[in-house]
Amino acid sequence: MPSISMFYGLVIYLYSFDNLEHHKPHLHIKYQGEYSVISIPDCELIEGKLPTKKLELVKAWFNIHEEEIIADWDLAVNGETPYRIEPLK
Repeated sequence: MPSISMFYGLVIYLYSFDNLEHHKPHLHIKYQGEYSVISIPDCELIEGKLPTKKLELVKAWFNIHEEEIIADWDLAVNGETPYRIEPLK
């Protein structure tokens, strides 16, 4: 499970071949030992929980990098290694 970005205590992951469990494109997010799942392209929380301020940071990052995230998803579901994406600054 490669991480594609890290910022403000959040680690964003894409799993290879991980389109079956949630049946839609998504990101996995680890924050303080807890995991959550965010859908692509609408950036909605579909599993787990994140503090509101951290979810807003993820949404801001997502809006800036949406095209890169979608491209990385395509790579990951085809078994290829996704690229790292610039963190939110």
